[in-house]
Amino acid sequence: MTKELDWNNLSFGYIPTDYNVRCRYTDGHWGEIEVSDSEYINMHMAATCLHYGQEVFEGLKAFRGKDGKIRIFRLDENARRIASSARGIKMQPITEELFREMVIKAVKLNERFIPPYGSGASLYIRPLELGMSAQIGVHPSTEYLFMVMVTPVGPYFKEGFKPTNICIMREFDRVAPKGTGRWKVGGNYAASLEAGEKAHELGYSAVLYLDPREKKYLDECGPANFFAIKDGVYITPESESILPSITNKSLIQLAQDMGLKVERRHITIDELEHIQEAAACGTAAVASPVAEIDDIDTGKKYVVSQDGNPGPVVTALYNKLRGIQLGEEPDVYGWNTIVE
Repeated sequence: MTKELDWNNLSFGYIPTDYNVRCRYTDGHWGEIEVSDSEYINMHMAATCLHYGQEVFEGLKAFRGKDGKIRIFRLDENARRIASSARGIKMQPITEELFREMVIKAVKLNERFIPPYGSGASLYIRPLELGMSAQIGVHPSTEYLFMVMVTPVGPYFKEGFKPTNICIMREFDRVAPKGTGRWKVGGNYAASLEAGEKAHELGYSAVLYLDPREKKYLDECGPANFFAIKDGVYITPESESILPSITNKSLIQLAQDMGLKVERRHITIDELEHIQEAAACGTAAVASPVAEIDDIDTGKKYVVSQDGNPGPVVTALYNKLRGIQLGEEPDVYGWNTIVE
């Protein structure tokens, strides 16, 4: 299978691997870890994940480094975030210890699918938890399935690390105020599908959502967080409806290390006229530079990249983070988990 893969030209999509790992919560406790070679899940047709949206997931990556070692980036942060998501929709949170053990086991079992250093590809890790109790009636499940699947992936955006145009469309909200936006649940992404498809049809890579209450402040950028560089300041939206991006958190630390001031605050649309650089950031894309932001409703165009190239700060941040993930830069904060 791996001999047939063109590591340098992988898309960001699903490719079957050898194994996944699973663990079930029944009778008030998590059971033993199971290894499966099946790509399918048996569940009751009345499972709460199907009817009431009790489903949370994560996304993280493993890399084969310059030194040949396998690194999983920010494993512990993902463990904490999926537990927070589970608590947010009344699911039984997976423990950090079990999350860590299962992710590492899934990576080891599928080691042959980890792309080689220099290919630009990585092993995408998708942990997910599902409510499994058969019930009709809106209340939390008593049984859960937690599993970890992996697949090798190329860049999220086919353009690679090049500026793309994004758009603002006021007719769509990603989430409701004080809703599920701060948690990584499937429903948030279902709510973004129509807007995302419309943006792609118009030639844009993503939608830059506005806050769902006043339509005045910047929110998330499609499936990613948004940040901008303005006069030596790294600014990123503050909102209860934004998923706390682990990539954004990492970039903020690196920005501070570079001497930039960081502001997490409300950002008005009008401020887009004065930013020098911008990007969408997340596990899949790391940092995807923005060339232009078009406000569909007003016809206003905010040109971010004057020459069609990524800005110097976004480029430096991207290269630094990628360097840490690949073992090219010192991991001074201990973000990587080395798989022995």
